[in-house]
Amino acid sequence: MPKVCDALLVSAPASGQGKTTVTAALAAWHRSQGRRVRVFKTGPDFLDPMVLERASGHPVYQLDLWMVGEAGCRALLHAAAAESDVILVEGVMGLFDGTPSSADLAQALGLPVLAVIDGSSMAQTFGAVAHGLCSYRPGLQFAGVLANRVGSDSHAQMLKDSLPAGLRWFGAMPRSASYSLPERHLGLVQASEVAQLDERIAQAAQAIGPSVEGMASPVRFEPVVAEPLPPLLAGVRIAVARDAAFSFLYTANLDCLRALGAELVFFSPLADAALPDAHSLYLPGGYPELHLHTLQANTGMREAIRSHHAQGKPIVAECGGMLALLDSLAGHDGVPVPMWGLLPGTGALQKRFVNLGMHAVQLPEGRLRGHSFHHARMDSTLPAVAFTAPQRERSHAEPVYRSRRMHASFMHLYFPSHPGAVAQLFAPG
Repeated sequence: MPKVCDALLVSAPASGQGKTTVTAALAAWHRSQGRRVRVFKTGPDFLDPMVLERASGHPVYQLDLWMVGEAGCRALLHAAAAESDVILVEGVMGLFDGTPSSADLAQALGLPVLAVIDGSSMAQTFGAVAHGLCSYRPGLQFAGVLANRVGSDSHAQMLKDSLPAGLRWFGAMPRSASYSLPERHLGLVQASEVAQLDERIAQAAQAIGPSVEGMASPVRFEPVVAEPLPPLLAGVRIAVARDAAFSFLYTANLDCLRALGAELVFFSPLADAALPDAHSLYLPGGYPELHLHTLQANTGMREAIRSHHAQGKPIVAECGGMLALLDSLAGHDGVPVPMWGLLPGTGALQKRFVNLGMHAVQLPEGRLRGHSFHHARMDSTLPAVAFTAPQRERSHAEPVYRSRRMHASFMHLYFPSHPGAVAQLFAPG
């Protein structure tokens, strides 16, 4: 049956306006009032959800009309509405950026939009930007605006006075280093690495508290009927790398593997001397370039992964997981460090993005969707068995490599886009 729950999509005119800080602050404030909060992230992202999970106390799932699909988004929201008092969705980039955009998602799912606007270098132009956002697309439900990084009470009043009549003001968050979030080359620093993250979120919640009431409004979420997945991986144990070097894991991917019947066991390529007993191996993306010498020094783990591969057992490696399989990988200093040596070739970090965007890939097992997001270049003498199809023109295709049962690519797969194909990638034999 339908579920009604207060909901809000937090967006902005551009990246870097403070959407994650504001969303985390809202989640923490609602929790402090005894409300049950669920948070989602628009688009493919691994780092923002880590912060939002700390703020909300629940796993954060992706919502994307292309990668997840509208039915998948509706199913996730309906399930969350059944157990929550408030649903928050953090947008991606600017409100109208991308195809599909945060605005497309909000309009398709009936979510009211809060615009977070960095007011630090603006006065009356703040009102023009806010007016443009709320009037650009007819039919978009607009809750109002929140000013971020405001210098003083008088500055906040100036910004408020600039708004056109009928556009609701939800207050201002002062400029403060006490709750700003540090960034790295792929976005925010991982939540586990941010000093005093819980304290930062709590201070942001205090700053936003007086403005929260009335932001979210009731939304009706309809149920989506989905057939349960067949137990194609029943009895299969999958070892999943998860530590500071390999942390780019979609909760939906893990849910998908479990729904297929798999047992998941987690391990650390940085700290563990051997693999757990498992039929298959999942090496997700992350930051191996920040831990090159630790990975190199862990000879026990390298030999265990080589043995796993030599036995013809499945390996699925994505982005950073693939880079660790190379003969060598160079970090930002340009010095190559020996890696695991299962994929012939070398990789090196670059100063700028190499590829960014949504991708699909046609594999022998089926067609999957996902995305590519990396600063690394790699060269391999192993011929590619397939190439991904980027959703947008300015992105480029990514090669897919196969050796025995190893599948490796820069593309991060979204497993629920084709569970049957994923089951074949991980199934032993």
